[in-house]
Amino acid sequence: MSDSTPMDISSSAVGRPSMQTSMTIGSKAGSAKKITIKNFKSKPVLPDNYEKDAWKKLEDAVAAIHRSSFIRYSLEELYKAVENLCSHKIAKSLYCQLKDVCECHIRKQVHVFDDGVSGETFLRKLEEQWQDHCQQTIMIRCIFLVLDRTYVLQNSMLPSIWDLGLDLFRENVLSRENVRERCISGLLSLIKRERSGDTIDRSLLRNLLSMLGDLHIYHSMFEKRFLKETEESYSLEGSSKRSSMEVQDYLIHAEKRIAEERDLCLACMDNSTLKPLNLCLEEQLIAKHAEPLLSKGLSHLVVENRVKDLSRFYKLLSAVKDGTQAMCTHFNKHVKNVASLIVLDASNDHTMVQDLLDLKDKLSNIVQKCFCKDPKFVEALREALESSVNKRQNKPAELIAKYVDQRMKSGNKEATEVELDQTLDRIMMLFRLIHGKDVFEAFYKKDLAKRLLVGKSASVDAEKSMLSKLKQECGGMFTGKLEGMFNDISHSKDLMAQYRQHVATKKESKTSSIDMNVNILTMGYWPTYPPMEIRLPPYLVKLQDGFKDFYLSKHSGRKLSFRATLGHCVLKSKFKNGNKELQVSQFQALVLLLYNEAQSYSYPQIKSSTQIEDAELKRTLQSLACGKARILTKSPKGKDVNDNDTFSLNTEFKHKLIRIKINQIQLKESVEENTDTTERVFQDRQYQIDAAIVRTMKTRKTLTHQLLLTELYEQLKFPLKATDIKKRIESLIERDYMERDKENTTQYHYMA
Repeated sequence: MSDSTPMDISSSAVGRPSMQTSMTIGSKAGSAKKITIKNFKSKPVLPDNYEKDAWKKLEDAVAAIHRSSFIRYSLEELYKAVENLCSHKIAKSLYCQLKDVCECHIRKQVHVFDDGVSGETFLRKLEEQWQDHCQQTIMIRCIFLVLDRTYVLQNSMLPSIWDLGLDLFRENVLSRENVRERCISGLLSLIKRERSGDTIDRSLLRNLLSMLGDLHIYHSMFEKRFLKETEESYSLEGSSKRSSMEVQDYLIHAEKRIAEERDLCLACMDNSTLKPLNLCLEEQLIAKHAEPLLSKGLSHLVVENRVKDLSRFYKLLSAVKDGTQAMCTHFNKHVKNVASLIVLDASNDHTMVQDLLDLKDKLSNIVQKCFCKDPKFVEALREALESSVNKRQNKPAELIAKYVDQRMKSGNKEATEVELDQTLDRIMMLFRLIHGKDVFEAFYKKDLAKRLLVGKSASVDAEKSMLSKLKQECGGMFTGKLEGMFNDISHSKDLMAQYRQHVATKKESKTSSIDMNVNILTMGYWPTYPPMEIRLPPYLVKLQDGFKDFYLSKHSGRKLSFRATLGHCVLKSKFKNGNKELQVSQFQALVLLLYNEAQSYSYPQIKSSTQIEDAELKRTLQSLACGKARILTKSPKGKDVNDNDTFSLNTEFKHKLIRIKINQIQLKESVEENTDTTERVFQDRQYQIDAAIVRTMKTRKTLTHQLLLTELYEQLKFPLKATDIKKRIESLIERDYMERDKENTTQYHYMA
């Protein structure tokens, strides 16, 4: 073709629209050349009877497809016929004729469902008809594709050929009552068999449910009945299994059932069914039985520490409304019951703290592993333990302080520094729960004083670590006196170093062989130790007076008094079987020193020589003559010390150790000591209440009784009773710190 030659190009295809266009092509020399393409000036006309003949071919092809037989015409010829009919505005008639043919065919096929067959046989026949119908519709759509993409697309009210096929199947097959009912009943029967453990053809179930979804009748025809029957089935099963199974077994069964139903739903049903199905199962298997299950089995599972079962319980209940809250309430109740039994049983006081710590560890582990650290359960555990621990006023606080004392004494003998610190952390968790923290402070201070004064603390670092924990928890006011005790011990060490240097310069031969150590205690920091008049040997009196003179020379204006209650000594002793070092209390030392002068003493003689009080002297002699290491022998024999007993030095004393610790009876707390400590705490509380009332009234000047109570509850950290506060108010009114309003007796005024 030459660039400069015009030419005509015409289409020979029937029904092509006429077209005329032109284009410009550049030549090699750069000049523009124009060619013109001319189409037919008029639209081709279809031959006579073309529409009738074309439809005849198409109708035969559709019939062949329905019969699954050979199509006499090529698909290209059929496709071209549809294209020509559509291009000549015959599409509407073509669509209607196609619809009539397909509907007629379906109506003729419906009779196959009239044989009365039901169950799985019917379902397979229905599936076969559906699959055939789908394949036929796809083939027909391929032939009538132009019709689908032109006429149908331009008419939004008309269904596509595929949708037309679905509508015809739905309206002529599944709209029939006997077909629809057998279909749904058969599907539900398959599901029931699956639930009972039979193996079913899941592909059959999946295909038919997919058919219902394609026909847009899945939710209306199947899902509602399916969910209703599921509810009825599991309602009966849940009640039956719960009454016949143990709780843990029922939970396993429920979890298994929910998993099986979920698997079946995901494999065969529409995904939208999963949520209502889960809700139905959770309601029938879990929610309806939550209270009986919790009442019957939660405590049992917690006591036996059934971690997996508790995790399963929490997981199932967390899926239902208010499930975890109900479980949390029962868990709180169980903890209160168990912890209260530990606290209120006075016979188990010696193990109370350890039992509470073990219980706390066990329950915390359950909350962490089984309840996913749910804040509701964390708070429920804390509240339950706090409530239980404080049911017995003051005693838990006292026992916690004693437990710390035991750990601090044993300390590194039983555990490493790290393990001891972890134990202290556990104790602090329990300490936070008690209301009477001032009771703990009083007993802790008394025990700490003993550990510091007699050197029984196993770890100074652990002592300071505990002090730091208490300070962080309660503030500097709480630990001020305790810190003062440590400071006194530190200052005493420095002072004793100066004293020894002072003694070394004097060269006092009589006392040079005795190494004396004195702790200077500030009265306000330490527990009150009652003075006890005893008779010391002259050389000890001289040694004591020498230290007193030395101290007062450095600190004029101070008063120094000695307390022998916590004094202790190491005596070097000679026996026939070898020399020993006896680690004894000061009272024990005074008794043993008498035997440097004689071999035997009566009880009255010992009392006269030492001036030790009767009760203390009897306990001392009992430890020396009736304990494991019997330095003295008692006549007559017996465990109790009487006024007519005689005590002799045991010259035949034997022991495998060189240094022997004689049980220090005076370190054991008596009932009277505990009572005194508790009474001092109550007395301190009264002072604190008085101070808080005066402080508040001085600031506010005028307050009603109720507002004053509110202020006091906020300020004071120990348990308060309104009756106790009222007594303190009356006392302050009598002492003219405040007065009642003359017109309103519930209002108070501060008196400057």
